[in-house]
Amino acid sequence: MKGRKPNLKVIEGGAAPGRCPSPPSWLTVHAKREWKRSAPELHRRKLLTADAMATLESYCVAAGQVREFEELMGVEGRMVSTENGPKPHPAFKMQQAAMREARLLAAELALTPHRQGTKGKTEEDKGNGWDSDLLA
Repeated sequence: MKGRKPNLKVIEGGAAPGRCPSPPSWLTVHAKREWKRSAPELHRRKLLTADAMATLESYCVAAGQVREFEELMGVEGRMVSTENGPKPHPAFKMQQAAMREARLLAAELALTPHRQGTKGKTEEDKGNGWDSDLLA
């Protein structure tokens, strides 16, 4: 989706208020680590609703893939030899796609610093984009 992303709203009736959900068993080791890092923060901010769980799963898969591809290229090298000479490792393009997907999903989940900064502010607090000190 192009343009400015919509503001996330807290939806009542999400996950149980006391306990953050555990990562799904089918996630890879790296994806589970990302779940354990990001899910408690989303749960604390009451953004981990039933609707957001699939998005969080997809985000963790993408973030895990980024790390897996990095490990693979660390072992095999970033360049591979072919009949036509050296070429970038095939995992490089897959890693780029996973990074892009992880970034987009992180923005959807308000896991990026920019989205975290806007969470909880009212429209009056945000102003019209101009710094009030510049106009003083």
